[in-house]
Amino acid sequence: MSATNTAATASTAPAAVTGTHLSRRADIATRALQIVLALFMGVASAAPKLVGHSSAAESFDKIGYGDWFMYLMGGLELAGAVALLIPILSGVSAIAFMGLMIGAFTYQVTVFDGQYAITPVILFFVFAGIAWARRNHTADLVALVRKRV
Repeated sequence: MSATNTAATASTAPAAVTGTHLSRRADIATRALQIVLALFMGVASAAPKLVGHSSAAESFDKIGYGDWFMYLMGGLELAGAVALLIPILSGVSAIAFMGLMIGAFTYQVTVFDGQYAITPVILFFVFAGIAWARRNHTADLVALVRKRV
């Protein structure tokens, strides 16, 4: 095999072999997980905060920040849920949600006696998996921002 054939073979190798992208199945599974999490974060988590549902309001009153923080968190969760569905923003969104889960865990342990502290821990690792799987999108976004600046 000549050097030309070796280079041609390497450049046409599947992305899963080169390690730069996910296999088709893994990409589809990750995308499905992103959709499910976007629905969860947008509907089950952000919506009650944005409409001022009594359960959300009580929780934020207990934290001590009141309504303004509840609406801020609801807005950030909704924005993150939408960004999770946009390919170039999906990795950054997952990273932001990891930060949100650290805060949620902290408040679960310190304010709410750790009753549901495992939920943000589980979500943290799920978002970490998405951030890792979409790291190429994050790199593309960084390159795009650097190019524009």
